[in-house]
This record gives sequence, structure tokens and C-alpha cells, in this order.
Amino acid sequence: MTEKVIKSLKVCKDTKIIYGVDEIAEIFRRFSIQRPTPKSDLNYTNVFTLLVAVVLSAQTTDASVNKVTKKLFCLADRPEKMIILGKEGIAHHIRAIGLWRAKAHNVYALCCRLIDQYGGQVPDSREELMTLPGVGRKTANVILNIAFGQPTMAVDTHIFRLGNRLGFASGKTPGEVEEKLVKIIPDCYLQYAHHWLILHGRYICKARKVECVQCIIADLCKATIKTNAVPAPLVEVKGNGAPVFF
Repeated sequence: MTEKVIKSLKVCKDTKIIYGVDEIAEIFRRFSIQRPTPKSDLNYTNVFTLLVAVVLSAQTTDASVNKVTKKLFCLADRPEKMIILGKEGIAHHIRAIGLWRAKAHNVYALCCRLIDQYGGQVPDSREELMTLPGVGRKTANVILNIAFGQPTMAVDTHIFRLGNRLGFASGKTPGEVEEKLVKIIPDCYLQYAHHWLILHGRYICKARKVECVQCIIADLCKATIKTNAVPAPLVEVKGNGAPVFF
């Protein structure tokens, strides 16, 4: 374990956590080797378009969002341009995704708020971001992490499932899982931790079928549904795709 990691280890007083600090550190060390610099699957050109893309991604796949924003962002990559399109114009471009009416309303409204309250700039604090229409805590954490480099934990369905299934961040709400993860993950890994957990949940520790044979932390995992205890080879995966070992 490197000196940097040792200095960032955290002592967690939650007696329900069944992992030691060294085990947590090793889990995220392996994730960092497998995917050194993971990135969002959403396409964007600046902080504003990232914000819009994340708002549109609620209950929608990133791939679907990328399809509708390709032309939208060419026409409107700033709040001032988006307002010119108007609600109907925004709605026209995003009709292919779910909840498009409500999302068009929120995008237009958040643009108005950005211009009126923040000079057209996206704020860099969670409290201010959460005052914007369509922006909850998870969305705010995504923006803070990706756009502003803050070590936040945006808990989606994958991370919520992993926190409870693996037993290192059990909680009844996303907020509880977020709080525990931020406490136990070493600081040196927090920047990319939510990306690693999302990708691990998407491709390996899936909701319906776990792929334990392809899991790089199989020997450390304490999930009751684990089917294998031999870790997969620790090799770097290019991009955000599924790892292929066999």
C-alpha cells in the first residue's frame, strides 16, 4: 500500500461495515488500476451542456440522451441560446426520450434561473445547483464531480445496489449510502469512485445476474450471493465498456 493511500485511509465507526479499512483501500486500488481515468458516457461540450445532459438522463439511458443532444447542443450550447429555442423548441429535439415534456420545462426553467441568478454560469456548489429546476442531489453531485473536480458520490441505482449487496455502505436511502461511502473510501480514490462503482454494477455485479468469474474483487467481496472467490485478472480496460477476460 502506497504512502499516499495509507495517509488517506479512513477509520469508520459504523459497526455494521464488515470490511476493514485495508480491504476497502484494496478494492478501490484495483478499480483504479482497471480503469485509471473513467469518464462519463454522456456527450457534452461545456459545463452547461453537461448539466442539461444529466438532467435529461433521468430514467433514460446515456445513449438515448446522446442521440437527442447531438443536434440540440449544436443549436444551443449556452443558456441564452436555449431560451431562444423556447420550451417547444427544446421539446421538439428531445421527444425521443422519456418524460420529455417535463424535462423540456425544466431545461428552459433552469436556463432562466442561470441567467437571472448566476449570470449564465453554472454554479459550483451543491446548494446552489439544487435550487435549479430538475436538479436533485444526485445530479448536483455528478456536476460537481465531473465539471468541477470535487470528490462527490452520486448514488444511482447501481451504486445503491452495490453498497447494500457488498455490505460496505448499507442504507435504506441513496443519502445514507452516499454518506457511508464518502466516509470509508480513501480520499485519493474519491474522485473516480462513483464511476468505478457504476461500471462495476453495470457490467459485473448486475441486478439480476452477477458475473463473479469476471470480478477483480471476488476474493475480497463479502456479498452473500457471491458465486466465486477467485479474482479475475487485474488488467486495464480501455473506455467504459465491459471488461473481457475469457
